[in-house]
Amino acid sequence: MSETSRLKWPRPFAGLQGITWASLPREVSAGITLAALIIPLNIGYAQVAGLPPAVGLYAGIIPLALFALFTSSRQVVGSPDAPIAAIMGATLLGFAPIGDPLRLQFALALAVICGLVLFVFWFFRLAFVANFLSRAVLAGFITGLGIEVFTNQVRRALGASHVAGSELGAAAHQIHEALASSFDTTGYFAEVIALIESIPHANLYSVAIGVGTFAIVRLMKRYAPRVPGALVALILMTVIVAMFSLDQKGVAVLGTLPSGFPSLTVPQVPLADYLRLLPGAIAVVGITLAEALLLVRSYDRKYGEKSDGNQVLFAYGVANVASGFTGSLVSGPSASRSAAMDDAGAGGQFPSLVAAGTIALVMIFFTEELAYLPNAALAGIVANAVLKLIQVGELRELWHMRRSEFWIAAVCLLSVLVLGPLRAVIIAFLLAT
Repeated sequence: MSETSRLKWPRPFAGLQGITWASLPREVSAGITLAALIIPLNIGYAQVAGLPPAVGLYAGIIPLALFALFTSSRQVVGSPDAPIAAIMGATLLGFAPIGDPLRLQFALALAVICGLVLFVFWFFRLAFVANFLSRAVLAGFITGLGIEVFTNQVRRALGASHVAGSELGAAAHQIHEALASSFDTTGYFAEVIALIESIPHANLYSVAIGVGTFAIVRLMKRYAPRVPGALVALILMTVIVAMFSLDQKGVAVLGTLPSGFPSLTVPQVPLADYLRLLPGAIAVVGITLAEALLLVRSYDRKYGEKSDGNQVLFAYGVANVASGFTGSLVSGPSASRSAAMDDAGAGGQFPSLVAAGTIALVMIFFTEELAYLPNAALAGIVANAVLKLIQVGELRELWHMRRSEFWIAAVCLLSVLVLGPLRAVIIAFLLAT
């Protein structure tokens, strides 16, 4: 076998190198911390995509473990994140509404396609394509996704459904339909109108829970950064809801979750629909390609390492194919959880394996306790997580350094909000060339 041919094949367990018996307690502690971050965020991102909460938790078991076993990076964590969840939500809108069981089947088919496309990128060693995505394109695109997801979470925290009978509600519905039919998107500005309309109908208990959760996470991030603030806030708010029976006063809760390990499944989707899902899959892969390889390069520079970017793409391919066959949410790069593992002193991917085992135990023994998680608290956690996506400082810097780059970022940002994430990806790639 030639040298070139050998280099194409991944080297399993590369991300686990460097673990010693002396460092094992620290790695286990980091893994438990990672599980504490993944549980609330994955539930929240599943809801962003309009999918059942268990889908997010399942992504923290088999897909997380497989990514850890196959990646060449010792620092980057593979897990669902806000940009990919937003793109999934936009993609699935054209196939099935939220609450329709078919929506999950299309989501699983999307995960399989994402995995296969990533395998193609790995096989042809196309990791270098990430070099063509400029700083301005990424800043504008990611900021647009962040604004969209943040707005959606604010509306969820209000605990008020859309009131269709009002004049403003009718206007919002008409705008929503016009945008959806013209641009194949949910219509961000229609969502803003619906948000404003829902304010007078907000559930004050839900608002207090959402704002309180957001404040707790922000304060703990500032004053106790090593403590998993999202988990602390979620436990506290869940206890409050259970103690005062706030679920009987209009506070929406997570509800019953299936217990046990995820079961093997095959997406029940016609073959023709796999082709219709391809544009959404390419959008997910584009974000994965750009963000993952930027993260890998950043940590490689920090620690003087040299990871194989193509093998990282292979690992994401394995994780997403596994997601499609285990009822899990699509996985991608997670900057926040990678940073948390780095801060915890993790020296490799072993914490991801510990986290996968911890989440599996939660799914076996603690699903009844998870049923009382308030949706407003999850909205506060996700809103806090996506704030980092709204890159105001980056846009300000582009404005002062190079106006042409700023306007490219602005076009990408507005494309996400006006045309939707799928078409915005095409515009982003065109602007990058």
